[in-house]
Amino acid sequence: MSGIPVGISTCLLGKEVRHDGGHKHSRYCTEVLSRHFDFRPICPELEAGLGVPRPAIHLREYPEGMRLTETKGTADHTGAMQDFTSGIMPELANLRGYILMAKSPSCGMARIKVHNPEGQVVRRDGQGMFADALMRAYPLMPVEEEGRLNDDALRENFIERVFAYDDWMQNVVGENLTAKALIEFHTRHKFQLLAHSEKIYRQLGPMLSDLKSDALETIANRYIQGFMEAMTRKVSRGSHINVMQHLMGYLRDAMEGEDRKVLIEQIEAYGRGEVPLIVPMTLLRMAQRREPADYLLLQQYLNPYPDELGLRNKV
Repeated sequence: MSGIPVGISTCLLGKEVRHDGGHKHSRYCTEVLSRHFDFRPICPELEAGLGVPRPAIHLREYPEGMRLTETKGTADHTGAMQDFTSGIMPELANLRGYILMAKSPSCGMARIKVHNPEGQVVRRDGQGMFADALMRAYPLMPVEEEGRLNDDALRENFIERVFAYDDWMQNVVGENLTAKALIEFHTRHKFQLLAHSEKIYRQLGPMLSDLKSDALETIANRYIQGFMEAMTRKVSRGSHINVMQHLMGYLRDAMEGEDRKVLIEQIEAYGRGEVPLIVPMTLLRMAQRREPADYLLLQQYLNPYPDELGLRNKV
């Protein structure tokens, strides 16, 4: 099988495309994520024609708008970057996520230095010009900076969102959109949604109870906007415990007294931070395999991404 299509800043793959002729090789991306993601590398500065090596650039804010200029000198590359961005953006519609290089005036997702016309830093809340266009064009697409993937919780959240978004794009969007496909997607991700945001979970369920209230495409668009918003929210230990307790209700016949006691003990230990999520989750999955509950077989919460990624070993 081919991997999930995910965009990435080219320098993160070890390619020497930075302004100084260097790279920012991410071994996590090339040695771990590449087993599951089919990376689409883009270096906006190189592909906008700036070349390698090239003078360093930064963002300058003028009354008429943001410009991308060289840090030394007066050369302005805004037009070249905008032309490249507008041309490439339609080609990225098939991507399921994007990993950006931090601190870049083209690729930085957040916290980018913004300079005044004289070149002095006036704020640090800018976005790279390419990154800003990407997130405006595809607001539902999971986007993250490579450096933030070193955080266990952020890494797990991003990868979970990529797999969920891939499910949506493969099975619900376009010609695949039917009332059945929409309801089945919600069913598969019901407990994931509950874990991330009970409030949004309670909003989206009723939305699907009357699919004749509006055009199906309109309802689907509202649904996925709410779903992806919920998925960006960090799951607390309490929320995971709530969902695991719900799952236990479906597994009464699969768990004898002692097994059930051990699971409860491990869920409580997880709540105290003594064991990672993978411990009680493994017990739940073992019970499910012993006496399969059809409804739980569908639940992506139990297997939101490949086990070999080891993401639940650290959250």
